[in-house]
Amino acid sequence: MYKGLKRAACALLIVVALYSLLGFLIIPGIALRVVNQQLAQFATVPARLERIQLNPFSLELTLWGLHIGDDKAEQVGFERLYANLQLDSLWSGALHLADVELDKSTTQVLFAKDGTLNLTQLFKLPPSEPKPEEPAGEPFPLRIDRIKLSEGGLHFQDLRPSEPIEFVYDSLNLELKNLSTLPDDDTNMNLVATGPYGGRIDWQGQITLIPFTSSGQLKLTEARMKSFWPYVRDAVPLVLEKGVMSLSTDYKLSLDKGTQLNLDKIWIKVSPFAIKAPDKRPLVNLELLEISDTSLDLVKQEVLVGKIHSQNLETWAAREADGQLDWQKLFASEAKPAAKAEQAPAKEPAEPAKPWLVKLRETQLRGYKVHLADRVPKEPVQLELGPLNLDLKDFDSRGESPFNLSLDTGLGKQGKVQAVGQVQLKPTTAKLQVQTRDIDLRVAQAYLSPFVRLELRSGLLDSDLNVDLKSTEPLALAVTGRALVNQLHTLDTIKERDFVKWQQLLVEGLNYQHGNSLNIDKVSLNQPYVRFIINEDLTTNASDLVIKQPAEAGASSANAKPAPAGKPLGIRIGGILIKDGSANFADFSLTPNFATAIQQLNGEIGTLDSRNPKPATVAINGKVDRYAPVTIKGSLNPFDPLDSLDIATSFKRVELTTLTPYSGKFAGYRIRKGRLNLDLHYQIEKGQLKAENHLVLEQLQLGEQVDSPDAVDLPVRLAVALLKDTEGKIDIKLPVAGNLNDPQFSVAPIVWQTLRNLVLRAVQAPFNFVAGLVGGSSEDLGQVPFPAGSSELDPEAQKALDTLAEALKKRPALRLEVEGASAKAADGPLLAEQRLEREYQSTYYKIAQRRGDKVPAEASQLEVPDDEKPPMLEGIYRTRLKQQPPAEWKELDGEQRTTKLREAVLTSWAQSDLLLRQLGQARAASIKDYLVDRGGLADDRIFLLDVSLVEPNQAGEVITPLHLDSE
Repeated sequence: MYKGLKRAACALLIVVALYSLLGFLIIPGIALRVVNQQLAQFATVPARLERIQLNPFSLELTLWGLHIGDDKAEQVGFERLYANLQLDSLWSGALHLADVELDKSTTQVLFAKDGTLNLTQLFKLPPSEPKPEEPAGEPFPLRIDRIKLSEGGLHFQDLRPSEPIEFVYDSLNLELKNLSTLPDDDTNMNLVATGPYGGRIDWQGQITLIPFTSSGQLKLTEARMKSFWPYVRDAVPLVLEKGVMSLSTDYKLSLDKGTQLNLDKIWIKVSPFAIKAPDKRPLVNLELLEISDTSLDLVKQEVLVGKIHSQNLETWAAREADGQLDWQKLFASEAKPAAKAEQAPAKEPAEPAKPWLVKLRETQLRGYKVHLADRVPKEPVQLELGPLNLDLKDFDSRGESPFNLSLDTGLGKQGKVQAVGQVQLKPTTAKLQVQTRDIDLRVAQAYLSPFVRLELRSGLLDSDLNVDLKSTEPLALAVTGRALVNQLHTLDTIKERDFVKWQQLLVEGLNYQHGNSLNIDKVSLNQPYVRFIINEDLTTNASDLVIKQPAEAGASSANAKPAPAGKPLGIRIGGILIKDGSANFADFSLTPNFATAIQQLNGEIGTLDSRNPKPATVAINGKVDRYAPVTIKGSLNPFDPLDSLDIATSFKRVELTTLTPYSGKFAGYRIRKGRLNLDLHYQIEKGQLKAENHLVLEQLQLGEQVDSPDAVDLPVRLAVALLKDTEGKIDIKLPVAGNLNDPQFSVAPIVWQTLRNLVLRAVQAPFNFVAGLVGGSSEDLGQVPFPAGSSELDPEAQKALDTLAEALKKRPALRLEVEGASAKAADGPLLAEQRLEREYQSTYYKIAQRRGDKVPAEASQLEVPDDEKPPMLEGIYRTRLKQQPPAEWKELDGEQRTTKLREAVLTSWAQSDLLLRQLGQARAASIKDYLVDRGGLADDRIFLLDVSLVEPNQAGEVITPLHLDSE
């Protein structure tokens, strides 16, 4: 018995010894040799395994020092691989490993430029014979109590993108507990990976292989986006300058019934982040983007974002000269090659995929800055938005429910824009409260320049508006509130002078209903100003400002049909208030140039309503050149002025010297002094005009004459004197009436023609005009008849001169010119008779004196006897005719001779110009004497002109003409 036991024990020891020898030495040695032979045979790179260690009793297997690849570029390897097989694998029906440990593993995952993977090139395996496909069976039963990867290393490199991608994890630690291919066995997992370039990975959770499910938490800390950005760069042309991302999430993944993935408590942080365009210009620079309280459901295709917080983003965008956005061009340049490469046969359109639903509960953007540039205008526009703060709440990507919006941003250097309210995408609706402050209107300059030669020097917009958008098709938009434009100042770039400006324009009670109405309760203009200029060619500065636009091709097509006119927009303005307005008016078509200023315009215009024909009241006061008051009162309907208008305008004490250019052009004289009072009253009722123009000129004095081709060919100074009364006033009333619907009717030419006709009648028939001043007859006072040979005024002539004197007293600026006249045919014989009688008296007076007779004081008082006349006639003939009587007259008797002598003397004197001139002068003197002595006129107002020879009238009277002139 003992020997049997002894032999059994020896046998057992031998077996154990052999088993130990085999397990500890032989099998590991053989296995190591076989493994290295296989590696040498199939590996394409140097490969070896340093040592295999087996514990046949504990079934622990350890592999040491696997190296695949060059010593300098090892691609796969580890320091130690340990596995502990459990004996219950023999009866449990599954391979059971207690522990699997892998220490300091190394893995190089390298994609070459051509897309080959280094791991697939490590071995050359013989081709396997194809086998018929077999239905998938149950997975190999395996259970591992613990798997631990310690200080592993992973090096990834991809040369396929335009820029190589590379990242390294040199400390990779993984621990799995209870890994099993048996159904419903859960595995606990814990992964921590770190590397020299950041991007720590923490992964904790559970895994079930059959069916495959997993849940847990995944966290990525400070991963550098540059490590994977080339993939993005090849899709979109954006150059990453800097970018660090962190994220964490709870997840649930199941492949049992399709792919089911749920992410919860998603947290993503990007800080900092900056991208540039390929030409190195900056595009986006972000300080912080944080997404939190977010979940994702892959099956439902829903993303619920709890909160987005972002701050201090700075971005740049520009519209290029061709009208495209620079961002649009960036993406278009990448899309074109891809589009060509993907020319594939057309396929039937697939059913549209179910859209993802994205809900944003709360979004906060803080401190954003947006740099906008528009290079389409000739002068590029730069616009700065920021700091921009935006809040969105309850946003739904389907757009079927409203979300709250709050926007607060700066605009330009000092502008502010705020918008608060609700917006809905489907249908598109919005209710917003919009507030703007100090918006610099000069940003519109580049868009105005192609159309008008006008410079916006300044202008700030303030507004408080409520915007109510109810639909976009058709557009249903309502805007209410107020608007204010401060310090508007525009400059005429041609003349380099102010054009339109104001200190403040306030629009209150604004209510705009798109396509229907525009209501404004009140418009207030504070210190408005406008400059209006008439150029030398009679164009205006306003017309000069407009830049003519080239006609668009096809715009004048004969077949083009105008769009149907819609309902006219109803416009109602409750009132317009003007405070301290002013204007400058200049007319450079005149020589010298004319310019005047209107200041201190104050007043208001009543309600204007395009749908209510009731006229609006007008009451405006102002001053011309600071001192002359102007008033405009009445009512008008600006939307239909031909229907109803009643406007009275009054100008008082306007200095006429400012009108010198007009007097120079149209009258040919400057104005030395004077004032103007002008009252205009225009009434229109149903197109019928009734106008009254009342013009009063005070103390008008004309200056020197001006050459003007447009001057009227009239004695203007005389006209002024005729029209000016004793107080130095010219009072003219010019009524106008007519049908404004008649295209041939025009007010201005009628007024001018009426005024011209008045002046023309006055200067063409001045005596009739002055006779009318005193109620005289239409008989011409400019002619004074005298009997032939006489300078005495008859009663009729005296009566006419009395009327003339009274009229001249009413026109003190007039002076009378008396032109003495005589008629040889009518006055000559009588003058000769009178002259002969005076010669008889003179001769007889001398004879009486020599005889010592008593004589009167004047020779004209003598009565010459008839018998004394023949002897004296002989001497008169010889003395006055300076010749001897003809010899043949000696044969005549005394009576015949006397007759011949008398006829000769009378004939000589009847032809005497001197006698005729003296008679004309006597007649003129008689008229002046009468007007001075009896008429009461100042003698310096009456001038005697040189005499003239005329023809007598039918009654034998000689007419002495009178003339009127001005001082």
